[in-house]
Amino acid sequence: MSEVIVITSGKGGVGKTTTTANLGVGLAERGKKVVLIDTDTGLRNLDLLLGLENRIMYDLIDVTEGRVTYKKALVRHKKYDTLYLLPTSQVKDKMAVNEEQLIALCNELRSEFDYILIDCPAGIEQGFKTAIAAADRAIVVTMPEISAVRDADKIIGELGRADKEDIELIVNRIRPQMVRNGDMLDMDDIDEILSIKCIGQVPDDELVVTSTNRGDPVITNRNSEAGQAYRNIVGRICGEEIPFMEFLEDGFLVKLRRVFGW
Repeated sequence: MSEVIVITSGKGGVGKTTTTANLGVGLAERGKKVVLIDTDTGLRNLDLLLGLENRIMYDLIDVTEGRVTYKKALVRHKKYDTLYLLPTSQVKDKMAVNEEQLIALCNELRSEFDYILIDCPAGIEQGFKTAIAAADRAIVVTMPEISAVRDADKIIGELGRADKEDIELIVNRIRPQMVRNGDMLDMDDIDEILSIKCIGQVPDDELVVTSTNRGDPVITNRNSEAGQAYRNIVGRICGEEIPFMEFLEDGFLVKLRRVFGW
């Protein structure tokens, strides 16, 4: 049975699109048939993170307006035969797709794909309302900063008002030393504010930046702590019981571990 998952956030820049790309690749590595839908119309970036920017012929708006079928607009990933991207337009605005159109599209896709991941625009405007409409499950991405957590709390409230009950959390860009020093919120602080199930804790890792710039999500890098964290999240999405990682070091010691394979 297929599942539609929307990946959303209140605050921009917390890693929502990066999370979508990594989860898509991770699910495809497990043999799942996955389609990623970019609904951030006018500001699309998911194609860049997957290294597919030069292969786009049609987009989400072409599909919803009936110019092409979704099959014609899908872009297959270069490395994973079961991973597809449905990009959105760079020139239209977020009003170009409505809730009914996205629901109808996802209902078509359900017969072909195991997972449909929707990359949602940040904020709570119409683009957000459209993106969440078809979702069976929502994953909220935040960072351990008070402004990001407050915005995530607002998003969770909006999801509840839209009758979305299956809501989970990923906390991104955790810096263990700052948490230990009390300069960054810890998980107890975040849980007290948000009170939803956390399925992912991702450390701040410079390899995320280098992987993103190459169009090769960090989940494929076996030397990356963030990559391992994303692989664990994928396992939890698939129903596995996986303990959370402990991030013990920052900066120089982590670099030494990578260089010498400790």
